[in-house]
Amino acid sequence: MERSSSPPDLPRGVSAYYASLAESLDPCVDPIAAQFVPQEAEHLTLPYETPDPIGDELYRVGRRVLHHYRDRILILANDRCATYCRHCFRRHFTGHSTGRITDAEIEEARAYIASHAEVSEALVSGGDPLMMSDDHLFQLFDALRAAKESLIIRLATRVPVVQPGRITAELGARLGRYSPLWTVIHANHPRELTPEFDRAVGHLIDNGVPVLNQAVLLRGINDDPDTLEALLRGLVERRVKPYYLFQGDLAAGTAHFRTSIDTGLTLMKEMRRRLSGLAIPTYAVDLPNGGGKVPLTEATIRRREPGWYILVDDDGVEYRYPHEG
Repeated sequence: MERSSSPPDLPRGVSAYYASLAESLDPCVDPIAAQFVPQEAEHLTLPYETPDPIGDELYRVGRRVLHHYRDRILILANDRCATYCRHCFRRHFTGHSTGRITDAEIEEARAYIASHAEVSEALVSGGDPLMMSDDHLFQLFDALRAAKESLIIRLATRVPVVQPGRITAELGARLGRYSPLWTVIHANHPRELTPEFDRAVGHLIDNGVPVLNQAVLLRGINDDPDTLEALLRGLVERRVKPYYLFQGDLAAGTAHFRTSIDTGLTLMKEMRRRLSGLAIPTYAVDLPNGGGKVPLTEATIRRREPGWYILVDDDGVEYRYPHEG
């Protein structure tokens, strides 16, 4: 399949802390550097790759609100990140100078929740919401709770991994007052589980904020059994539940990160041999073109065609995902 050339559309940026975890700045040899150092391969976009691979725009119901799944909405609270991951799937939004959510956009989100009884959960993401000030973050949380007192808030952030000093004891205590509140972080490699990380997640967990982890299966970073086992076991030791292991989305310029689905299935089979169920995440994929999230098992694969997996959703609708890696 021919490749087409495309300029990178994701900002370059890394926190001093996260950069210090790299033992080499060569992304071809260091799994930390590979996540923040741009590579030439980012300029290559495959015909089936897009800037919006999971179809966010299909579900936009407000300037910062997306409603894909019946009982929950996604709020894009901020477009900035402490470190810009080169495998980012939301590159159509992240770092595009839309900034933090405005007062008017907060009110729009509040009104949407108040008028939709089926919505019981709000996923606050971005970018990274913890790149906002505490005052702006809690202004948003207060508005969400004003819309529905029982609303479950899910805070999606990579800050505990890439800038853990942002998570202070004071911030953890304030977040703990918003229960039911869950934090979902994004650690991909065991070298990210540092003493600074331990303190950051401890400030959350000790204040009653459960922490889950969503990792992405990344070629050359965590796609071998020993590394993945160390990551999953290390998370559980720190009271962080491995939640999802995602197959790479078909985001523009990210083919060099993706493994094959067969690689992921083999890894998960090995993890079940090595680890208890407590440490096993759900291996999943966001189906292309807004098809939604489904667990990846042999049952999800209806058939294999040359160069393609034919995947099915819960309704039996077929989606094509490339066989790479």
